[in-house]
Amino acid sequence: MKIRTPVPEKKSRLEIIPLIDIMFFLLASFMMVALQMQIVRTLKANLPTATLATSTKKPDIINLDVDKDGQVSVDDRAMTFPDLYSMLTNRCTINTNLPVYITGANNATHGSMMFVLNLVKSAGVRNVAIAVHTASGNSNP
Repeated sequence: MKIRTPVPEKKSRLEIIPLIDIMFFLLASFMMVALQMQIVRTLKANLPTATLATSTKKPDIINLDVDKDGQVSVDDRAMTFPDLYSMLTNRCTINTNLPVYITGANNATHGSMMFVLNLVKSAGVRNVAIAVHTASGNSNP
């Protein structure tokens, strides 16, 4: 026969959050102690200092300048559009990753810039960038 008591029976609970905190603290402590116990042995070495080598090869970059009339010059040499197209296709067959920078004058029209951009893209050049100038005049291609 069971006799019931008026006092309710409390069930016990196991809290694991403090246990996890203690385990992480012990893990971090053991890791720090293990790092301090390691003996570091090094050798002294007298290494030569590096010097900056100058490159004699000019990078294969084409800079196109578009003036206010829409005329294109390459390296301060005026070119016609057919000559420019043939030069770009020849250089693009040699180097498929040929970078081309297009710089327009302050008063160059949007149409002439887009015409030159389309001409460069139709020649097969994949790396084309529009070079802009900051207000102080420094160029950032």
